[in-house]
Amino acid sequence: MACVVNLNKKRNAKRAAAVTVGAVLLTMLSSPAAFALIPDDGDDPGPGLSVAETLGLFVAAPIAIFALITAAVILTDRRR
Repeated sequence: MACVVNLNKKRNAKRAAAVTVGAVLLTMLSSPAAFALIPDDGDDPGPGLSVAETLGLFVAAPIAIFALITAAVILTDRRR
């Protein structure tokens, strides 16, 4: 019985690995512009972000939005 369980775990692990590799490859193939080394004509990049701006934009802002949505759901649920 233990051998059958171990075999099922190996199959599940292989399946999960295959799905993960497939998702990563699909993502990489669908976004070739992210790996562009030569800028296109008409590119006009703006100034870079500081560390604080980057953390605020990509960490603090999503957490704040999540907190606001959570608070709205909790407050509307408590009123009932």
